[in-house]
Amino acid sequence: MSQTHDFFTRFARLLNSGQARSVILCGNIYDLLWDGEAYVPLNSFLLKKTAAPGLLQLVYELNGPVRMDDTTRDKLRGAWVEWKSGVDANTLALRELHQRGSKLEMYQEEFDRNIRDATGNPTLALELLRQLTICSRAALRENLIIIVEAADMLLPEQGNLAALNDRQMHRISIVHDWFGDPEFAEGADSVCLLAESRALIHNRVARMPQVLSVEVPAPSLEHRVAFIENYTERTTPKPKLWSTPEVLGKCTAGLSLQALRQMLAGAAYTGEELTADTVFEKVEEFIRTQLGDDVVDFKKPTHDLDDVVGFTQLKEFLSRELIPRFKAEGPKALPGAAVAGAIGSGKTFIFEAVAAELDLPVLVLKNIRSQWFGQTDVVFERLRRVLDALDKVVIFVDEADTQFGRVDANAHETERRLTGKIQGMMSDPQLRGHVLWLLMTARIHLLSPDIRRPGRVGDLIIPVLDPVGDDRLAFIRWLLDSVKFAGDADSTQDDLVRELDEDLLPTEYSAASFASLRSLLLALEPETWEDVRAAVHDQISPDIGATREYQTLQALLNCTRRSLLPNPDFTVEDRQNWERRIRELELDGIG
Repeated sequence: MSQTHDFFTRFARLLNSGQARSVILCGNIYDLLWDGEAYVPLNSFLLKKTAAPGLLQLVYELNGPVRMDDTTRDKLRGAWVEWKSGVDANTLALRELHQRGSKLEMYQEEFDRNIRDATGNPTLALELLRQLTICSRAALRENLIIIVEAADMLLPEQGNLAALNDRQMHRISIVHDWFGDPEFAEGADSVCLLAESRALIHNRVARMPQVLSVEVPAPSLEHRVAFIENYTERTTPKPKLWSTPEVLGKCTAGLSLQALRQMLAGAAYTGEELTADTVFEKVEEFIRTQLGDDVVDFKKPTHDLDDVVGFTQLKEFLSRELIPRFKAEGPKALPGAAVAGAIGSGKTFIFEAVAAELDLPVLVLKNIRSQWFGQTDVVFERLRRVLDALDKVVIFVDEADTQFGRVDANAHETERRLTGKIQGMMSDPQLRGHVLWLLMTARIHLLSPDIRRPGRVGDLIIPVLDPVGDDRLAFIRWLLDSVKFAGDADSTQDDLVRELDEDLLPTEYSAASFASLRSLLLALEPETWEDVRAAVHDQISPDIGATREYQTLQALLNCTRRSLLPNPDFTVEDRQNWERRIRELELDGIG
C-alpha cells in the first residue's frame, strides 16, 4: 500500500532548504496517518518520517516529560557537559575520574535535574528546549528536531497580553526570543509546533516572519479508500458494506480516518450492514461536531419545484439555467447565486426546493462569527477543510447580510478578515463547481459589494417578487383548495377567486401572506363562502408595506438578468425611477 502525504513533503522542504527552523503544523492534526506500516497519530508519523542519521528527536507534550530515547539522552548529556564546562566531556571524564563532586558529575546531574523538573512545568520545559538548541550549536555533532504538542495551549491566543497570566507571558517571551534568535534561524536545529490552527497560537509567535505553517489536510478519497481496505483486511469480524470500498470512500467525504474507524468498528461489532443512510448520518454528525451546532446544520428539503405555487417565470429560469449550471463542472459551473426580495416573498421555500432538485449535501451556514477572540478564524479553517473534503456541496445562507459583515474601516478586524476569506472562497478557481453558494437576503444592498461582484454570487442575483397575474390567481386557487364544501361549487369558486383578486386581497400580497391566510382557513374550517369572505376581510396586513417596497426596489436594482424583471425591456429611466423612489423612502426613515 503506497500513500503519499504532500503536507510532509512541504514540511520537509521548508526544513531541508533552511527556509524556516520553526514550523507550525496545523489542520487535521488529530487524525491517523499511514507511516508505511500502520495508521498512527501525527506525532508518531513525524518521528517515523524524520528518523535519520545525524538527527536527534525530542518530543514535548503538555504536562508531560521531554521525551527522547536513551541514545539521544546520552548524547545530549555529553554535549551539555562539554558546553557548560568548555571542555570535551570525554577528556573531562578522564582527568577527573576519581574526584568526588567533579564538574562532570555536577553538569550531568544538572542536565538530569532539568529534564526531571521540566515534567509538568511548561515554562521550564520551553526554556530547557531553547537551551538545548544553544547547546546543540556549541557542542553537539548531530542536529535536533523538536516536536512540541498542544502548542495552542502552551502559547494561547487571548487577544492581548493583558489577558494572559504571568506564566503564559513568560512562555511567549521565551519562544519569541528563541525563534527570533538569528543564530537559531541560521542553525540546523528545527522546532515543529502542533496546533489545530495557527490562529490559536499567540500572535506574538504565530505572526513572526521566521515562523511558517503547513496545513495537514483532511484525508483524500485515495486515503479513505486505502484505510477502508486496510481495516476490512485485518479486522475480524469484518464490517458488512452495502457496496465496494470505493463507493464507501466517496460517501465518507468529510470524515476523518478516526471517525471512519469508529464507524467501521461499530458495524463490525453489531454485524449489521453499513448502509448509505448510516454513512451520511455519520458524516453529518462529524461535521456538526467539528464546526458546532450553532455554526452549521444540514438541510434536507422535503419539497421540490413542483410543490412551489406560482412563480412560473422564475421556476422556468431555475430549471433552464441555474440548476444545470450548478450541476456543471469547470468553467461552465456557477459559483453561486444571491437571492433578493422583500420579507415574506418566498425566497427560502423556493430555493430549498432548488437544493432538493440538485440532490447534493446542503450545509446551512448559521453563524461563523464566534464570541471568542480568535475562534472565528478557527471555525473558518475547519469549514474550509470540510469543504475541501466534500465532493460537491451547496452552502445555504439565510439572512446573508447579517452573516457576512462589512469590510470598511468601521468594521472589526475579525469581521473584515472573515468576510475577506469568504469572498476569496467564492472566487477560488479550485472551488468553482465544487462549492455552490446560495445567499438569501431581504437586504441585498447591505451585502458587501465585493460579494455581489461578478465572479462571485454577483454572476447571478435573482429577485423574488410578489405574485401577479396568473401567478397570483394560482396562489388564490391554492388558498381556496384548503376549503372543503359539500356538493359542487366550482362556479361559485371561480367567482370567489375573481372577487378575492379584484376586491378583497391587497394588490401587493406576498407568498407568506397567502400561506398565513391558508393556514387560518384550515384552522377555521369555514362552511360557506360567506365564512371565507369574512375570514379574508378580517385579516389585516401589518404596517410593513414601505419596508417591503424598499426591499423589492433594491432587489430589482441589483438583479443581473433582464428576463427576471417584471419588464425585461426596462430603460435607464426605469432604473432612475427606482433609485429616486429608494431615496424618497430613505428620507422617510425606511432602509
